Amino acid sequence: MEVNVLNISGKETGAKVQLPESIFGVEPNDHAIYLDVKQYLANQRQGTHKSKQRNEIAGSTRKLHKQKGTGGARAGSIKSPLFNGGGRIFGPQPRDYSFKLNRKLKSLARKSALSYKAKENNIVVLDEVNFESIKTKNYMSLVNSLNIANEKTLLVLPAQNDNVYLSSRNLKKAKVITASELNTYDVLNAGKLLLTTASVKTLEEAFAK
Repeated sequence: MEVNVLNISGKETGAKVQLPESIFGVEPNDHAIYLDVKQYLANQRQGTHKSKQRNEIAGSTRKLHKQKGTGGARAGSIKSPLFNGGGRIFGPQPRDYSFKLNRKLKSLARKSALSYKAKENNIVVLDEVNFESIKTKNYMSLVNSLNIANEKTLLVLPAQNDNVYLSSRNLKKAKVITASELNTYDVLNAGKLLLTTASVKTLEEAFAK
């Protein structure tokens, strides 16, 4: 797939870049995408939720009333889960939500997500993205020049660039990552995928391993 290369002013440079069919033209596998996104979201969970069981509740262990003859159910103490302020039955406990996925499946999921973006013509290739200073208006000027100010954007850089990253950090609909940080969730969550010619080569080398 051949795509025109634009500059940060949104104008064509006259150059073209070939998006590898092995990455941007595969048959998408929806189940692989589902598993990879599920793992990504699971890994974001802290898993620190905790409720107290009856043995952890502060309170008296005095038996409330005699065992029989009251006409009501037997009760051991005020810490019973049946009473307000008592322990919780089968409540949440700290746990790790992460799970393992094979490397080949994760690679297929990311290729599938990139292929969907290519089929929908939602990929924009830029020659280079670099700002002289850290200013939000620099990034706003970029998306305005590309006429995508109202869309979620994911900019993939070949390497870390603090000026670009910090300039986009205050914008809710903008996210900047490096090619090594590319994941299925971010690709699908973005309306437009912004790549540079260098990041295309970096992705090609990464997927070739």
